[in-house]
Amino acid sequence: MCQKSSRKGHERHSPNFRTKSTKIRILSELTKRILFAVPAATLFIWLAWMGGIYFNTIMALLALGTVWEVDRLMKNAGFGGFFGVSVAIAALLWFSSSLPSLVVLAGFLAAIIPLIAFLFKKYHGFGYQWISMLFCGLYAPIGYLMVVHVRELGVDTQGFWLILSLFFMIWGNDIFAYFIGRSFGKNKLAPNVSPNKSWEGFWGGFLGAATGALIAWGIAADFPLTLVELLPAAVVVSITGPLGDLTESRLKRLAGMKDSSSLLPGHGGLFDRFDAMILTAPFLFFYFTFFL
Repeated sequence: MCQKSSRKGHERHSPNFRTKSTKIRILSELTKRILFAVPAATLFIWLAWMGGIYFNTIMALLALGTVWEVDRLMKNAGFGGFFGVSVAIAALLWFSSSLPSLVVLAGFLAAIIPLIAFLFKKYHGFGYQWISMLFCGLYAPIGYLMVVHVRELGVDTQGFWLILSLFFMIWGNDIFAYFIGRSFGKNKLAPNVSPNKSWEGFWGGFLGAATGALIAWGIAADFPLTLVELLPAAVVVSITGPLGDLTESRLKRLAGMKDSSSLLPGHGGLFDRFDAMILTAPFLFFYFTFFL
């Protein structure tokens, strides 16, 4: 009996047991992600097809939820504390839809530049609380607002196909980067910010984004761009997507939090799921506008 117990204990601590345990945990987590992601993505695409008040309302709610998550991260990181003001800024921006696109772009840059300053420095002065307030109120809401603007581009269903290409490129980038990174990743991309990310996964993400672009363009009834015009957008996604993810990873590391929240089963929070889209959408909006 003692020998069996000792043998079982030895097996639990063996490298093979740990490897099997890790694989089971990864498969379980991946299954949970897929079970939530497939119906959620289907609903998201349907809402994008509907457009108008349905899609815009969902984007506004996602923006509000993400502002709340970012404010939590900021507070845990030693910044923040102005949630109400951040929401007011976001609401003012959102309902001022008649603002010129260049003004919106200026607001987005105004959110990104201070972000770089306080995410990569250790100063926690009072001024940084105000910077965090502006970041909370501008960064995510502008990203979601630009998704709405992409949907409104072109005529008839052209905006839907542009939105679909945006989704497919981001999802393709994310999926290919994950699996190629896990299979072949050896060289760390940003070990101090996100240790699991690798250069191999980063380059694999380019292939995934291009694949997403090809699929969207291939199934579209009236895609407003040629394939030659669309493929450079995949390059944009492959750069801004990982940057958005690294931005959120850095903020979570400063806050000492694994996820931005637990709103989405298997995915963490809204900021965890839409970090790439938030940073990518403004750039793709102006890229698409150039050709329309």
